[in-house]
Amino acid sequence: MAISKSLITFIFVVMISLLLLQVVHNCGAKCAERCKLSGRPNLCHRACGTCCGRCNCVPPGTSGNYDVCPCYANLTTTGGKKKCP
Repeated sequence: MAISKSLITFIFVVMISLLLLQVVHNCGAKCAERCKLSGRPNLCHRACGTCCGRCNCVPPGTSGNYDVCPCYANLTTTGGKKKCP
């Protein structure tokens, strides 16, 4: 019985890890597209990656289209400014 529980736990951990890697990978590609015209690409990629990680989506295009991902549009900095590019 102990082997069964260990095996189930291991499989569960592997599945969660793979899901997290998939989200990170998708965020990277989506943020690269979103930030390709940015004057400050490193800042854009960092902010976009944070927003995508929290919201699991990035609006299409290089700007605007916030209606597609309301969570992304509503994140703000501690100063009250929009966080996501």
